[in-house]
Formats: sequence, C-alpha cells, structure tokens
Amino acid sequence: MRKLILKMSITLDGFVGGPNGEIDWIFKTMSEDAAAWTVDKISLAGAHLMGRKTFNDMAAYWPNSSEAFAAPMNEIPKIVFSTKGFNPSQKGESSAALKDAIRINRADGNNMVSTLPPSARSWTEPKVITGDLTEGIRELKEQSGKELVAHGGANFAHNLVQTGLIDEFWLLTHPVAIGRGLGLFAGLKRLMHLKPIETKIFSAGAVAHIYRSEIEARSDPSRRTADMERIGPEREAGRER
Repeated sequence: MRKLILKMSITLDGFVGGPNGEIDWIFKTMSEDAAAWTVDKISLAGAHLMGRKTFNDMAAYWPNSSEAFAAPMNEIPKIVFSTKGFNPSQKGESSAALKDAIRINRADGNNMVSTLPPSARSWTEPKVITGDLTEGIRELKEQSGKELVAHGGANFAHNLVQTGLIDEFWLLTHPVAIGRGLGLFAGLKRLMHLKPIETKIFSAGAVAHIYRSEIEARSDPSRRTADMERIGPEREAGRER
C-alpha cells in the first residue's frame, strides 16, 4: 500500500495561489534551508503526481534548471491526471505561476544548465490517467512502491483534498497573507482532522508543517455530517455577533 502525500506551499490565510494562480509571494521567504528540506522530502517520492497544467509548467521549467530541486523533479517518474487526456509533447500555455518562477529565479539567465541532462527525457514519458480521480488514486495506492507525492496545481490539489485519500500533508507555510486567492481547503464537505507530526522553522520565516490524516476522521461519515450541520449554524451565529 503506497502512501499519498500532498506537498504545497501555502500562505498564512490558507491560499496556494493568488486569484490568477500567482506564486510570487513564495520566493521572498524561500531560503536555502527551506529549499534543502523540500528537496530531501520530494526525493523520497516514487512518483510525482500533478494535474495537466502543472505538468506543462514543470516540463517547461525543470529540464533546463540548475536548482537543487531539478534532480529529483527530473529523475523521478511523473503521473499526470487529466479528465480530457493530453499529449505530453505538446506545449501548453504558460501559467501565472510559471511566469513568476521564470521572472524571479531566472533573471539574467541564472539557474539554468547549458545542456539538458538525460533525466529530462522523463518529461516526455509521463503516465497519464484519465477518468475518475478517486478511482485513479485508489488504484495507485494499492500498488507497492515508494510514496506518491502530489504537487498541484491548485485545482488538482483541491480536488485531491476532497477525495479524503491523502495520508499526509507536507505544507510549507510562508509568513504572508494575500487576502484572496485559490484556497486549498475551500469548500470542504466534511470535517478534516489532522495530526501534527513535524514542525520546522526556517531562516527566512517559512515554517514546514507535516500533518497526518486521522483514520478515525474518515471512518464515520454520519458523524462527520452531523458535526458539519452543527458547526454551520454556530458559524453563522458568530458572524451575526
């Protein structure tokens, strides 16, 4: 049985991207020690999971990157979820996140290799899964192997959360609030209980939090429904006060 992990950078107010997917808020507090922690974690993956748009961004970025993240991102197999299916050899439209990363990390041609590594070929050979997300994740988890590490984008991550199949959350919380954007936990239909198992503070202010999903929180849907029905009126009453 493989473990499913969601790794995301997130703001203090719970957003993983700005209203248009912007991630410029990440870089000011992405220090060397935070990057080293992230590299160590993603190197544990047996496969990187992502949605189609994030795959297009990463396939355009990591093959010619000299950053520390490049080796595990290039070398480890990719699994892409797309309801419509797609051709990995066809370049997609650049997102706001990709534009932010290039603008900030590659000013004056920095952080780029002159020759593509052999591992860059992995971006042309991803496994593509279409159809129902929940069923696809269940099938992957039933296989033997190392951890499945999901990266996003925001919509894919949000949909993963809704499946209730994530075993651990690796969240790098940046000390910034953006007020509005793409929320990771927005629209939850049930209570989600998470057990903190690791916290690490980095030099520029970002904080890594690792949470484990509590099995009990998934086992009794009738209790979850009752809890949400009770909390809803209480929340509304709090707003009125």
